[in-house]
Amino acid sequence: MTRVGRRNVAMLTIAPTGTVSICTQTTSGIEPVFMVAYKRRRKVNPNDKDVHVTFTDVNGNSFEEYNVFHHKFITWLEVNGYNVDEVLHYDDEKLNAVIAQSPYYKATANDIDWVNKVKMQGSMQKWVDHSISVTVNVPKETTEELVSQIYMTAWESGCKGMTIYRDGSRDGVLVSKDEKKEKKEPQNGSRPDDIRETAAPPRPKELECDVVRFQNNYEKWIAFVGILHGKPYEIFLGKAEGFFLPPYVEKGVIIREKTKGEASRYDFRYTDKDGYEVMMQGLSRSFNKEYWNYAKLISGILRHGMPIQYVINLVQNLNVDEDNINTWKNGIARALKKYVPDGVVDEKEKCPNCGEKLVFEDGCKHCKNCGYSKCG
Repeated sequence: MTRVGRRNVAMLTIAPTGTVSICTQTTSGIEPVFMVAYKRRRKVNPNDKDVHVTFTDVNGNSFEEYNVFHHKFITWLEVNGYNVDEVLHYDDEKLNAVIAQSPYYKATANDIDWVNKVKMQGSMQKWVDHSISVTVNVPKETTEELVSQIYMTAWESGCKGMTIYRDGSRDGVLVSKDEKKEKKEPQNGSRPDDIRETAAPPRPKELECDVVRFQNNYEKWIAFVGILHGKPYEIFLGKAEGFFLPPYVEKGVIIREKTKGEASRYDFRYTDKDGYEVMMQGLSRSFNKEYWNYAKLISGILRHGMPIQYVINLVQNLNVDEDNINTWKNGIARALKKYVPDGVVDEKEKCPNCGEKLVFEDGCKHCKNCGYSKCG
């Protein structure tokens, strides 16, 4: 360097040693083991043979889960006379007892002192030109104050880079083995982290319902939107001329009557101004049969938790030749827009004035930049 000068912008940098160590089957150096035992997910095509889909993310991507041990933990098992294939099939209690005997016990990324780990990184940093890729893994319940302390300590220690991963902050490919197995009933439109498969919550016999009226071109239409856990669970709609409902009726109950060997019948019940319950039997017979079948398909998508804005885009992009169906799909979209949470960004549609993405507010799309509104 004294003779020809410096030719490189930097001499040393340290890549993600946790990932590299998995690829090379070596130790991870100053990066502690993330987990001794965990599950991995690999992306799969659900239509392939011999594939068991155990997890589907919010974007509809399918994954297959399998158990994995850290490679150095496997080495420790072999040195200490364990049959690795047998240990892979241990239940959590038995496996945890084995892990407790290993040198990795209480020494994984989630066990160590996070602030001291950052200080250690700072001690190494003065010998490295570029940043050191080290991830500080913190538990799900970590406070904002601790995150702030970690970043401040990194700055004070002279670190040139810092990454924090909070457990459960995204749908990743690593899953803790002691993750709760108890299945919680998923709410429509969301999927709890510990649900491995998409499973529509069962429909109760009686389902609360919103009545949504709107003008579709020159026709008056009416939609019945079944609500479960505050989210649309099913939707049926048609021309209002087929329904004799007082204009003040905005809510009611959809009742499914099931007779063995016959198709389910859906009835609608509402309360009149005097407090008496009024029953409309055979709600399904009031709809065009083709509309009813399409509505059942859309309802199936809603039940499995697809976010409302994506359901709307799906319906609006259906390619149909008949004008009647086009009118129907526009009606579905209009009825569902009121259920899109305020602040959701439409990733596909941009403002025609300034090109910014549109945002849902009060069931309509608005531009936060220039004030444009699709509703006028």
